Amino acid sequence: QVRFVESGGGLAQPGGSLRLSCAASGSIFRIPAMGWYRRAPGNERELVAASTSGGSTNYADSVKGRFTISRDNFKNTVYLQMNSLKPEDTAVYYCNTIGATVSWGQGTQVTVSS
Repeated sequence: QVRFVESGGGLAQPGGSLRLSCAASGSIFRIPAMGWYRRAPGNERELVAASTSGGSTNYADSVKGRFTISRDNFKNTVYLQMNSLKPEDTAVYYCNTIGATVSWGQGTQVTVSS
């Protein structure tokens, strides 16, 4: 059973950076596509970045050019590098498979405020 634990969130100022990590309790080698999702206060959960084992990445328009997703299958970890943060990036961030086939973890809170 694969479970995800997100970490790395915190408080950042606008224009700042954070690096989120998603540690899997089991192997993610067999998972072809992983993603980072976020849920802002009062909003639905949305997919912001996706990475496939084939090397393809996709980003929501709201984060494209600022966020970078990467996956290390050997470390069973998915990362989200977040640069040029904006207040609207404030949300709880989650990782999961594309299609959300694994139970949601607790997520990690990202707050962008001056």
